[in-house]
Amino acid sequence: MTSPTSRSPRRALRALILGGALPAVSMASMAIAAPAAPQFDVARISQDIKVLASDEFEGRGPATPAEKKTIDYLAAQMKAAGLQPAGQKGTWFQDVPLRKSEITGSPRLGMTVGGAAVPLSQGEQIAVRAAETGQSSVAFKNLPLVFVGYGVKAPERGWDDFKGVDLKGKIMVVLVNDPDFEGGEGDFGGKSMTYYGRWTYKHEEAARQGAAGVLVIHESEPASYGWATVKNSNTNTMFDIVRADPRSAHTQMEGWIQKDLAARLFKASGLDFEAAKAAARKKNFQPVPLKATMSADYAVKSEIITSHNVAGLVRGSKYPDETVIYSAHWDHLGVGLPDAKGDRIYNGALDNASGTAALLELARAYAGGPPPERSVLFLAVTAEEKGLLGSEFYADNPLRPLATTAGVINMDGPFAAEKTVDFSISGAAKLDLLTMLTEEGEKLGRHYTPDARPEAGSFYRSDHFPMAKRGVPAISYDAGTELVNGGAARGKELADIYTRDRYHQPADEYDATWNTSSWVGDMTLLYNLGNRLANGRDWPNWSQDSEFRATRDTTAALRK
Repeated sequence: MTSPTSRSPRRALRALILGGALPAVSMASMAIAAPAAPQFDVARISQDIKVLASDEFEGRGPATPAEKKTIDYLAAQMKAAGLQPAGQKGTWFQDVPLRKSEITGSPRLGMTVGGAAVPLSQGEQIAVRAAETGQSSVAFKNLPLVFVGYGVKAPERGWDDFKGVDLKGKIMVVLVNDPDFEGGEGDFGGKSMTYYGRWTYKHEEAARQGAAGVLVIHESEPASYGWATVKNSNTNTMFDIVRADPRSAHTQMEGWIQKDLAARLFKASGLDFEAAKAAARKKNFQPVPLKATMSADYAVKSEIITSHNVAGLVRGSKYPDETVIYSAHWDHLGVGLPDAKGDRIYNGALDNASGTAALLELARAYAGGPPPERSVLFLAVTAEEKGLLGSEFYADNPLRPLATTAGVINMDGPFAAEKTVDFSISGAAKLDLLTMLTEEGEKLGRHYTPDARPEAGSFYRSDHFPMAKRGVPAISYDAGTELVNGGAARGKELADIYTRDRYHQPADEYDATWNTSSWVGDMTLLYNLGNRLANGRDWPNWSQDSEFRATRDTTAALRK
């Protein structure tokens, strides 16, 4: 799950399996009456998670020795399952060139606030990312800070937070999420987050505005995760796609600050933080220069590396050139800052060794059964935690044509805490693929529940999104939270615990006492949806009012 860099804790929390928190169940109680589905091996899925989330795999960081261990393991499992290699030049791998950037040494950071010097500690009051511009150092002194509200420029909505302010040589200070999160004027569709609310957009807009840097003010509710997630996701190695002009998308300094520090900046400038936020929710907001400056000095090591997607194929018996894709990201955060126990390995058991294990088990099911009419591609992508980079690269350089890709089913923490009576998808979208998922779920006695927190922007935070942007019908499966035992209230309780204590933290580790009562049901639903698509003639599309519909429609002629 992408961190702040991508995927919603809500989906991770669907995957929540707290050791000992829930009663064990027998294999018999997990059986689902769905004759078309194969028998899924919970022990084998558990073993894959255990291996991938072990300390030996060191958090599966891209471009580390752990990457080779990970992708070799995935390729070996795909080969053993009977898949065909679907990567480049007859291999299991697709090369994904990335810019790798990391801060070397300890960054020296500080502010002058109302005339007083305020030293800042990396990971405490502030979290700055390694510059992704290709430069070898970041060094500036006493640059002015300017508050620009939510940092949105949306001409189609008549919205401009910048009002012509010159940000050259200045640090842009911006709120997370978009203006409607706490009751704006309705220009952004209510509480459901638009792309303008994502921190990635704010970084891009800062570069377009010519700012010297950008600081996002962290608050747990509008961000949908706590400071621990911000710290752990932004103070380690950064990756980006290789760009001809990196400065067109990045400023030299990108970071987050704690709300308490922001409130101090505003107070020194004669402003009340909450009142300033309220003003930012209106179209007539005006940028506010703050009585504060920032200085920074740190070295950055930048290089171009090659990471890898892993791809295996079950070739279609009747329409081999048409494709259904199952995807999951294999990477996590690697080795980073220690937690309170001194643990530095971010094992990523639920996020996303669980989704990768589900991918492998589905591959075994398809390879071991009757050949589907359409080809089915099993795609394990890299660098999701760094901004959906592996899936973004695939979408730009597909191994199988996007025009003849019928749909994408992504898995990012696909298992629930316990058996549920519902299921969902990440974020809000209207498309035929969701209708098909809903119909298949109902056959299994489960119902669709819309994402309970659309304000978290989950639709933009997982590996289906790069495919959706290019018109391919794509969803990221969510196992739901309405538990058979305990209902939605208990599901939310467990979700909140996971987000607080484990999400993007070293504590996301394999646990042999996990409750696995949802696993067979989730695997069955995932299989049934893909199998229906792979053995049918449907070409799912987006709703008529979807921003992705026109792109998909342009490819229809290529499918004749």
